[in-house]
Amino acid sequence: MKHTALTPGIIAGRLPPEDYARNFSDLHPPLDDHEALVAADRCYFCHDAPCITACPTTIDIPLFIRQIVTGTPEAAARTIFTQNIMGGMCARVCPTETLCEEACVREVAEGKPVLIGQLQRYATDTLMEAGVHPFTRAAPTGKRVAVVGAGPAGLACAHRLAMLGHDVTVFDAHDKPGGLNEYGIASYKAPHDFAAREVDWLLQIGGIEIRTGHRLGAGLDLAQLRTDHDAVFLGIGLAGVNALNLEGEDKDGLRDAVDFIADLRQAADVAALPVGRDVVVIGGGMTAVDAAVQARLLGALNVTLVYRRGRERMNASVFEQDLAASSGVRIITNAAPRGIIGNGAVREIEFEYTDDDLNPTGQRFRVAADQVFRAIGQTLQGEGLPDLEGRKIAVTGAGRTSVPGVWAGGDCAAGGEDLTVTAVAHGRDAAMDIHASLTNAG
Repeated sequence: MKHTALTPGIIAGRLPPEDYARNFSDLHPPLDDHEALVAADRCYFCHDAPCITACPTTIDIPLFIRQIVTGTPEAAARTIFTQNIMGGMCARVCPTETLCEEACVREVAEGKPVLIGQLQRYATDTLMEAGVHPFTRAAPTGKRVAVVGAGPAGLACAHRLAMLGHDVTVFDAHDKPGGLNEYGIASYKAPHDFAAREVDWLLQIGGIEIRTGHRLGAGLDLAQLRTDHDAVFLGIGLAGVNALNLEGEDKDGLRDAVDFIADLRQAADVAALPVGRDVVVIGGGMTAVDAAVQARLLGALNVTLVYRRGRERMNASVFEQDLAASSGVRIITNAAPRGIIGNGAVREIEFEYTDDDLNPTGQRFRVAADQVFRAIGQTLQGEGLPDLEGRKIAVTGAGRTSVPGVWAGGDCAAGGEDLTVTAVAHGRDAAMDIHASLTNAG
């Protein structure tokens, strides 16, 4: 192995080759036909189903499960895609344990919900693997819409607008469309290039042009987009990453967790990715957990996730926290970073215990680290944006901003929840509002 002068502990190939394929295989293998029927048969098909209310895209869950029971998974998939065109990815990455499945009557009564997420994947995979796109375009309206950001919000908006007959151009800063689905989730949650395959399938609707390498504020001007198009939707996500604001943060061995995850997602061979011996992840959300678990799967010997508040305040779900713990990640809570120790490269991180109100206790400790990932939140970036609410774009109704003819949704908009399913709902609803505006129906 080749070592660098500053980071001798960060190397590739820590594990035997066969371990990588196992470690980065599908987190939840798909249900077969028999398993799907058994799982679907547990549904009570509630009339006022609480699972529908708990779903940000309000999929008719009892209906699609009944369609699986009757042997028509393709119809079930159409029911799902009508509300959520990215239902395939959402079935893989949604925290169903805190959404639809938590609300399931079976969960409340027995502590064992219907496997809604896995049944959704079974239905959507069946239709997508058949190469079928369930929707067709309406007659052309002659209207042109610009969508900035090819993530879940932007793609959902673009698909619905194209289906309604509008011509859509999607601009994205990355080399490939997909946003966080492509670059920002753990590799084991959507292996086998599913994000890219889903985008290709979605684009079968027609009427959508993807232009990559275009970043808002860097050659892409919002005022010009408004001039050239009848409407604009901003789904630009949160491209900036918060800093720790500690002296020595520029030491070698520190990097953003989102960049680490993106490298994993784009790697042709994960065995070639270097990882430290002693890895520390600072943060308490899904990104922090994804980075920590994947560091372990790459062969890091010691991985510690440190969060400044209590475990119950972590944004990562209990399922994700338990996944990290079962993967060998040590979780330390109520501890805030205070110092970065090392000569040129990080060697230790100093923390101080805090109470529930983040007040320092005076008790400090150090954790050995040759690689540190920051996962303490992301920030909005862009020039000439509409009015902000806090640190995100202010919106009213279905994503209308302070600028006439401009809508926004997903993580960049106030109310965004860092969830694929919420972003899809924002994009879909904004598309319907844009359509109503363009056709004088609203």
